[in-house]
Amino acid sequence: MNNFSKQVTDFWNEEMNGDLWYEDDSFTLMINEDLEEDGQIMLLENADKQRVNAVITSAIMKRIGLTVNDSLSESVFLQLLKDAGISLHGADYIYYYQEENKKKLLETASIETIRLLNASDAEAFEYFVSSASEQDLDDAYVELDHWVVFGSFEDGKLVSAASMYPWGDDVKIADLGVLTLPDYRGKGHARNLVHTICKYILQQDYEPQYRCQIDNHASVALAAASGLTLYGKWDLIASDSII
Repeated sequence: MNNFSKQVTDFWNEEMNGDLWYEDDSFTLMINEDLEEDGQIMLLENADKQRVNAVITSAIMKRIGLTVNDSLSESVFLQLLKDAGISLHGADYIYYYQEENKKKLLETASIETIRLLNASDAEAFEYFVSSASEQDLDDAYVELDHWVVFGSFEDGKLVSAASMYPWGDDVKIADLGVLTLPDYRGKGHARNLVHTICKYILQQDYEPQYRCQIDNHASVALAAASGLTLYGKWDLIASDSII
């Protein structure tokens, strides 16, 4: 049985909440007028793939032509979106630490080659960024001006960095990005960084959150190696389909 914190489960229950439109054993649809513009459609599939929850605005409901008599499923709902010319962004896996793994993480020893980064590390960070590909930078979203930033060094060189920022104003969840330069991968830098920065975040009473695209196999492997547990698969409306 998954044992995620109440903070995490409460957040997602609220995020996917609304007025019930349809529900069966495998699919639920909610209507919520208070969704953010970039969240006019959201879907969350639980980790065991037994259930999909969807939430949309009434404007989306009208666009796809939903009526009260419609019998729905995930596949039917996705087809309605497609028929209406509405695209989804592309799903991310969402990971958190379960309670027992958080306890283990808080007991881990510090690593001398990993430390907090700040503005005085700008030159080293700039060189680090210049050594990474644009695709890697986009995928990782690691920034020196994020809320918390840690770096891993080898022979005095910054070779891996991780940063976190608050996921929302009303919830103590922090989202994680991590990037290791290609020549230094496979040496444990990323895993050790994830442990270090997530331990730090837990000590600030925040829940670490790790997201990655479902086809990013290296990131999926990093989540497993870091002791994170899959919470679910999350998707939302594509930016060019917002109405």
